[in-house]
Amino acid sequence: MPTAVIDHVHHETPRSLLVRVAVDSPFGFAAGQSALIGEHGRGERRPYSIAVGPREAASSGRLEFLVGLGADGSPGSHLPSPSPGTVIDIEGPIGTFRFPDGTPDRPLLFVAGGTGIAPLRAMLHDVLASGRDVPMSLVYSARTPEEFAFDRELAALAAEGRLRYLRTVTRQAHADWPGERGRIAPRHLEQALPGEDPMCFVCGPEALVHEVPRMLRELGIAPDRIRVEEWTKGGSE
Repeated sequence: MPTAVIDHVHHETPRSLLVRVAVDSPFGFAAGQSALIGEHGRGERRPYSIAVGPREAASSGRLEFLVGLGADGSPGSHLPSPSPGTVIDIEGPIGTFRFPDGTPDRPLLFVAGGTGIAPLRAMLHDVLASGRDVPMSLVYSARTPEEFAFDRELAALAAEGRLRYLRTVTRQAHADWPGERGRIAPRHLEQALPGEDPMCFVCGPEALVHEVPRMLRELGIAPDRIRVEEWTKGGSE
């Protein structure tokens, strides 16, 4: 089984870590796919979406994972104390949530809740790295303003005109919060539609994954234009 070494860890949000690992051999995957990871020798591994695009991963020799934390501040018994130098086992790639082969250059809508942003970030990075000039939008929900992972990066892309970025807070927000409030609703999706006949990719908590496709269909998006990360049970909204 391939191994990798953690070379960087930081709190991306109060309840998640961005864990970057250096792989000891090429690790091919498609944007949106996942890998099973766990501390070397423990035997237990859990799936995490790869949060970086395949082109940059191949160039850098590194993968990134957005790892949620439990109430004790740890990812769990499979990865009790991730830190630089920790050796992990990595297996994969796994999952069918990915850009379909031969996707036309049509507008792209990404919809994320909590840590469900991870595979969508990989897709976004892959589109940017490919040089494809297509309109892209992201609707992203989180509990509080502090829990939007990769927020600075996404806001910078929005400021450059490369991404339409809409955030909505589902729980607590300070009075001067400039974004939306409440769970993702049809009005958010309609506001963010990047163009006619978009491809839509949805990942997040179970309720979001079930509700958003229905809303998209009601907005006239054909079912075969909607892709959902079906195995995700975690995340936060």
